[in-house]
Amino acid sequence: MKTNQFDVAVVGGGPGGYVAAIRAAQLGLRTALVEKTELGGICLNWGCIPTKALLRSADVLRLMRKADQFGIKAAPPEPDLQAIVARSRKVSAQLQRGVAHLMKKNGIQVFNGHARLAGKEQLSVTGEKGESVITAKHIVLATGARARVLPGLEANPDSVWYYREALTPARLPKRLLVIGAGAIGIEFASFYHAMGVQVDVVEMADRVLPAEDAEISDFVGHELRAQGMTLHLGCGVAQTLRRADKWEVQLSGANGKKLQVDVVLVAAGIVGNVENLGLEGTGVKVEQSHIVTDGYGATGEPGVYAIGDVAGAPWLAHKASHEAVICIEKLRGKIPSLLMRNVFRPAPIAILRSLMWE
Repeated sequence: MKTNQFDVAVVGGGPGGYVAAIRAAQLGLRTALVEKTELGGICLNWGCIPTKALLRSADVLRLMRKADQFGIKAAPPEPDLQAIVARSRKVSAQLQRGVAHLMKKNGIQVFNGHARLAGKEQLSVTGEKGESVITAKHIVLATGARARVLPGLEANPDSVWYYREALTPARLPKRLLVIGAGAIGIEFASFYHAMGVQVDVVEMADRVLPAEDAEISDFVGHELRAQGMTLHLGCGVAQTLRRADKWEVQLSGANGKKLQVDVVLVAAGIVGNVENLGLEGTGVKVEQSHIVTDGYGATGEPGVYAIGDVAGAPWLAHKASHEAVICIEKLRGKIPSLLMRNVFRPAPIAILRSLMWE
């Protein structure tokens, strides 16, 4: 079994992981990055980037439908679903190649496989080429998160969608129920409604985008209704029943209704990827599927850090990247003494800018 020695080993190649690896390399640390699937993580491959590509196509479609308002005569536009999806996947693939280029440019050795802690300052990496061992004084866990699966609503490309199925549909349903009115749910609701799908959104909170300011939620909710979407707020899903090629969905609450839809799209939160990382017997503490850290990404196990979605909310790519810089600069001894723990609760923008690399 081959052993590879590094100063820093990063597990996970998403916006937290690859930024941590780049910053470590910039600071002169011999760095390895382990990724078992695709460089760029969920954000680049199955989240922020491909979703925004779909939404851009929806924007163009909406604008073309209003061409006459600009004095332009055009035949009524029709969406080409497969072409729209293909463009979205192409955008992600191009950026993934960009991340691979950055790894090479910064001298970061990339290992393809699944990594788990295998003792003090050690990682065991299992991939297609077998097993290898990485030793590093500092190990950064940036394994991200995945969609929360609801019981009885397991992913199915024909009837139950999570973000992966929603990003690569084979067809457009006539009626779609979106469970969850957070950012992900509303993005997909907006896209599919623009494609001509009848969209219902159910949310347990009393407003869409419940994590945002109330004024923003009210404005977005008004606009979504004006576009023709149906919002079921302050209620949940009490029961689902599949009959032939339809879902019968009973909503809970005082005004609970029964809906009949073709596809259910679930956007009901995420859970951290903490399984099979070798955390057993270590000082790493996990709460509600997320790794507990201090303000610099350090866990309860010396030399082991966690950043990004696996380290808890807010689940944002930019937050993961900032945590990556803070974590690496702290372990390298570059964090100014004025920056105390929990700098994100909140941190002045000037301080955040000072943390970005040159």
